[in-house]
Amino acid sequence: MKAFEIGPVSVTFEDRIAVVTLRRGDRLNALSVEAIESLREVAFRLREDFETTAVVLTGDPVFSAGADLSDPGHKARRAAPLLQKRELLRLAPTTCAAWEALDQLTIVAIEGFCLGGALALAVSCDFRIAGRGSHVRLPEIPLGWNLNWNATPRILNLVGPSRAKQLIIFGERVYAEEAHRWGVIDEVAEDGEALACAMRWARKAAALPPLGVRMSKRTITEQVTTLNRLTCHMDNDQYILASMTEDHQEAIAAFFEKRPPNFKGA
Repeated sequence: MKAFEIGPVSVTFEDRIAVVTLRRGDRLNALSVEAIESLREVAFRLREDFETTAVVLTGDPVFSAGADLSDPGHKARRAAPLLQKRELLRLAPTTCAAWEALDQLTIVAIEGFCLGGALALAVSCDFRIAGRGSHVRLPEIPLGWNLNWNATPRILNLVGPSRAKQLIIFGERVYAEEAHRWGVIDEVAEDGEALACAMRWARKAAALPPLGVRMSKRTITEQVTTLNRLTCHMDNDQYILASMTEDHQEAIAAFFEKRPPNFKGA
């Protein structure tokens, strides 16, 4: 398969390794609707690629600040009628599912930050390498939403219930070293070296028999994720409910006004 681009996502190939790079041309690399659609289409195309054993997913210059809430596509989804909104909100979860479904080993290289939906995407992959100064964060609960994108069971699988509650509910920054101790990150690299480190992991995989790698990965993934859909099938509906609350509106207002929010459970 030759190198190709879909929207802001480019894919190159080297010795049984595919390198997927999100590059929106700014310092946030946020996930617009176009970016999410492009990442999903890339995963679909890689699913049919039998020449690669490993896929490295990265961002340039940082991994991603998560969903781009200023994107017109996201705004249109939030303003859509309820029935239509439920369907439109399937885009991100199906993108994460497409990445999880790849039989190649998937390795995420994180520089800078990996927030919200970007972390949901990262935990859909097999391994995560992070630069020492980078951090992960899930800001959804403090902003009055619930964690969406079917990410909760994947995070629970990685870190256990106590750490999952800390990461999801408190919404605080967790820097690379601590995220490594928790099990979110698999290796900490020096800043600027996450991609090089991820490539070393990819080359180890690429040197192995491809069939054995794919079959073993699929067996492990299926066993650990068997109940995931059962436990997160209401994600979208919970997100819609939370976005209609007064607390959500208060959270957004407080964020822009740079003040502590006053939540009332309404």
